[in-house]
Amino acid sequence: MPTLFDLTGKVAIVTGATKGIGLAIATRMAEHGATVVVSSRKQDACDAVAQGIRDKGWKAIAVACHIANKDQLKNLVDQTVSQLGGIDAVVANAAVNPYLGPMSSASDEVFERIMGTNVRSNFWLANMTCPLMAERGGGSFTIISSIGGLRGSATLGLYGVSKAADLALARNIAVEWGPKNVRGNGIAPGLVRTDFARALWEDPIRYRKTTRDNPMQRIGEPDEIAGCAVFLASKAGSYVNGQAISIDGGTSTGTLIPKDD
Repeated sequence: MPTLFDLTGKVAIVTGATKGIGLAIATRMAEHGATVVVSSRKQDACDAVAQGIRDKGWKAIAVACHIANKDQLKNLVDQTVSQLGGIDAVVANAAVNPYLGPMSSASDEVFERIMGTNVRSNFWLANMTCPLMAERGGGSFTIISSIGGLRGSATLGLYGVSKAADLALARNIAVEWGPKNVRGNGIAPGLVRTDFARALWEDPIRYRKTTRDNPMQRIGEPDEIAGCAVFLASKAGSYVNGQAISIDGGTSTGTLIPKDD
């Protein structure tokens, strides 16, 4: 029976789709009926994920792409249109964070890599795909940002700056493409149990320090982000536009006064 969350007949590109949050999003979108384009840097990893999705009876193809390379992004879009006929949803999940420390000590090279990969690539991808979604009557462009884009950090400042820029990009997509029924939104996860954030949750002492102020006293799981991505791509999210949706267990809402350790 069709539901508000049914993605049957939709084509969805997910970048960074072979691990963590991206993998969960690609899997759940396929489960809800979308034909998913699994993309990350390595073709063999993409092939494995796409095959795993197909083995469950769902639909997926694999197209490798390094998002910092504009030609590879164009190939991702071209291959999607050529093989599947069009695009209805994009989840821009892939990102990098090669530096941990204060902004005052970061090199120009680090700045360029973070901003180029995390922001410029999404700018390119939006400009490539939003017109195509508009031609099909509408669509959804979702950027996976971070609560780091909503607050400062002594060690993740540059990453946070890039993620704040991503939220601004989503808002401008919403304004520019809303008249064509293409919606732009950002999802801002808190700490999630992924390889990307392994250093922050694998060590018990660091984990306790990280979660002690969280009202739910834990970190998130990739599947808890995937549901929001499905929502935004579906009819259920058809009037959600230009938003930054925090999924962080309440971390950005308020601080829990922890009990004594």
